[in-house]
Amino acid sequence: GAAQPTSHLLKPIADCRASVLVCTPTYALHMASEAKKAGMDLAKVCAIRITIHAGEPGASIPSTKKLIEESWGARCYDHAGATEVGAFGFECHVQPSGIHVNEDEFIAEVIDPATRQPVVPGSEGELVITNLGRLGSPLIRYRIGDLVRPSLQPCACGRPFILLEGGVLGRADDMTIVRGVNVFPSAVENVLREFSEIEEFRVEVSAQNTMQEIKLILEPHPTESAAHELAERVGRRVRERIGLRPQVETVAPGTLPRFELKAKRFFKV
Repeated sequence: GAAQPTSHLLKPIADCRASVLVCTPTYALHMASEAKKAGMDLAKVCAIRITIHAGEPGASIPSTKKLIEESWGARCYDHAGATEVGAFGFECHVQPSGIHVNEDEFIAEVIDPATRQPVVPGSEGELVITNLGRLGSPLIRYRIGDLVRPSLQPCACGRPFILLEGGVLGRADDMTIVRGVNVFPSAVENVLREFSEIEEFRVEVSAQNTMQEIKLILEPHPTESAAHELAERVGRRVRERIGLRPQVETVAPGTLPRFELKAKRFFKV
């Protein structure tokens, strides 16, 4: 049958006293938004104590993690994997630390995407995975396209596994250079999620006069009345945090699409 609207899922989650939520970070925030519109306080009416998220870098983005935890009254954990190799990483109880690679099941390397040489710990590079557990479809030194920052420092949880600081930072093909600044979608999201007035957003990168420019399209919450002032504050915060002067525009509530699986908010136009 047809999928149930998100609003119809909230009551069973509360009535069944579910304690763990597993979904994309985008959908966790979408459910929280729908609950708010329905007058539900998820942190009070639900028994969710842990949320686990995969499919997007969101759960390791500090402001997104904070928003999920406040919305659900739960502790948010990141989880990483790829269809080709399976789930290779998890976040331990020491937060915020990053994602441990499960080295009982995987061999992890981090390389410079251009030179293909190993990076030194603490430097960003592309994750390369060798799968030890899938006998029917083993993959050896598979480049999954995720950018990470490996650390060999011991974690307070006691696990000896490689730690990917900050989780998955983004996709190797998602990074773009805007006026000489390396820009990751996760960095932009981290700033925008600090504004509770923003219901949804879209980021466009385009070439103008031989230079890359970035435009932020913001959909304010329906109760937000000062859209112009919000755009100015967001632009100023992005300049302070990332070092870019973006174009910022706002659109009417309900204009931008909503996502139940992986979100698509970043576009090169």
